[in-house]
Amino acid sequence: MTLAEKIVSRKLGEDICEGDTVEIDVDLAMTHDGSTPLAVKAFKEIADRVWDREKIVIAFDHNIPANTVKAANMHKITRAFIKEQGIRHVYREGEGICHQVLMEGGHVKPNMMVAGGDSHTCTHGAFGAFATGFGATDMGYIFATGKTWIKVPRTIRVNIEGYNERISSKDIVLRVCKEVGRRGAIYMAIEYGGEVVKRMSMEDRVVLSNMAVEMGAKVGLIEADEKTYEYLRDKVSEKELAYLMRNRISVDEREESYYKTIDIDITDMEEQIACPHYPDNVKPVSEVAGTPIDQVFIGSCTNGRLGDLRIAARYLKGKKVHRDVRLIVIPASKRIFEEALREGLIEIFLKAGALICPPGCGPCLGAHQGVLGDGEVCLSTSNRNFKGRMGSVNAEIYLSSPAIAAKSAVKGYISNE
Repeated sequence: MTLAEKIVSRKLGEDICEGDTVEIDVDLAMTHDGSTPLAVKAFKEIADRVWDREKIVIAFDHNIPANTVKAANMHKITRAFIKEQGIRHVYREGEGICHQVLMEGGHVKPNMMVAGGDSHTCTHGAFGAFATGFGATDMGYIFATGKTWIKVPRTIRVNIEGYNERISSKDIVLRVCKEVGRRGAIYMAIEYGGEVVKRMSMEDRVVLSNMAVEMGAKVGLIEADEKTYEYLRDKVSEKELAYLMRNRISVDEREESYYKTIDIDITDMEEQIACPHYPDNVKPVSEVAGTPIDQVFIGSCTNGRLGDLRIAARYLKGKKVHRDVRLIVIPASKRIFEEALREGLIEIFLKAGALICPPGCGPCLGAHQGVLGDGEVCLSTSNRNFKGRMGSVNAEIYLSSPAIAAKSAVKGYISNE
């Protein structure tokens, strides 16, 4: 059985396989300021009280602080719902991106069924959880009943091998996007494995799972192991951690279990860049080096973590952002921001000429803090580069790792030097 099949089978208490349609209990439901109001509208047509206020997390992260009257009113609806239902787990403006605070808060654990009102909920598959995004009507139903239905997906297995100190998890997932294609994994699971994944920190693993949806996948899964449990050690009780470890789900890795198996060796791989206007339009950095840029964004639920900021600061220390470039840096959470302050990273960014914004999604969704104008070119560490994603439909977005983003911000064009 694949990891997706095993997780769902464990939840249901019976063996299921790909193609089965099942009703399943949700362990954790998450929405944010952008998705909560529509979910509330659907919920109120079904019930008066949420099924379990302890299993719902709501974060304010998409348009913070509110930049329009519409955004302010959406915040108002969200706050009223929180108060009315007594929702306990709430992350206010500036506390961080929903996916990051779910990690930091120890909300997501192996073998869980996680439903989120955001397509990048698949991020949490890095914890060995079946985590996926749902639309507003589905989230309203989940708020009311604590249940949903899924069709158990087929699985593409991706094995990452080799060693290359220049290659980051972002480079790897961009290469995977190129191999699979933006429609190559529709309603499937992508199961990551191999020696490179085993060596990765949880910070790096979530990058792989985060971008599974860019290939059309329902989930991006990684087997929970010692790295997973160590990350959770100070976030859950000793009793719960022991329970999780006893109930560990292991992967069989039998090729016949998978729809397809992809093997990638990073030993001789170049850093990767996703070119406009799709995340699978991926080329080695040497093929796009020299492309002039107007803006660089370092942040998002893909690459706004402390390790990403450390890498960026390493290349920006003692240097200046090119006069024709605006560099926007947004830590993924308040905790990351605070640690970046303690380590002197924020000072490095400021001295280099970067603009620091409060923790949140920022310009990633094209609504706030760095919207692109007509004809502008942005190099971003985020996950999407569709037309109009970050503002004007006539702008161009390239995706890269934080290292390439920082180097390019200094040069004024895409560079890995």
